[in-house]
Amino acid sequence: MAVIHRTTVEPTKLELLTSWLPSRPWYRGGAAEPRLAKAGGFRLDDPQGEVGIEFMVVTDISGPHPVTYLVPLTYRGAALDGAEHALVGTMEHGVLGQRWAYDGCHDPVLLAQLGALIEGRVQAQDQNVSDVPDREVVASRTGEGSLPTDFVAVDDQDGTRLTAPHGTTLHLHRVLRPAPDGPLPPSQGATGQVTGSWQLPDGTRVRGVFAVLHTGPGEGTGNHEGV
Repeated sequence: MAVIHRTTVEPTKLELLTSWLPSRPWYRGGAAEPRLAKAGGFRLDDPQGEVGIEFMVVTDISGPHPVTYLVPLTYRGAALDGAEHALVGTMEHGVLGQRWAYDGCHDPVLLAQLGALIEGRVQAQDQNVSDVPDREVVASRTGEGSLPTDFVAVDDQDGTRLTAPHGTTLHLHRVLRPAPDGPLPPSQGATGQVTGSWQLPDGTRVRGVFAVLHTGPGEGTGNHEGV
């Protein structure tokens, strides 16, 4: 169970993201420094209780048209070997001490739990309250069996594409767009997706697609070695 501490964090998560977001190819703000506001998100539990897993939703309100981003983050008590390129920054937590914050798309713990969410084996947790499910996060999937966990993450202008050796891909929508009212059908050709809600600057609550799964040949039909 993820425990949410009521304490200080320096620098804050939004301050870390203000410096990091402009370095991403999917950042829409050009040369402008973002002015970020928290818009929503959810958490997943690390079964070992060591790594914090948070899917933050933040809105950049610096420009004439606000842009909302999905930022999966992991928080660790020590540096993750081989992940220097994915480091968002370090911060001092009032209870846990120094924490290393990573782009979670490059963290194997987050990838494993995201797969478990899509498979229906775990439930999204409230972003701010310990041990409370987030019912607004909905994961759906066709097919059975374990998803691969050996994804390689590549950023492009459309988001982050996680690709496994046998062709399964999981595309994270880094720039979020509200969907029309009503149920969100799966994207064309998709075998799974994760949807959730966030708040617009005017207070309106909206839903949209966070991630889309496309299963490669031979995947999703049974257990696989190394999964």
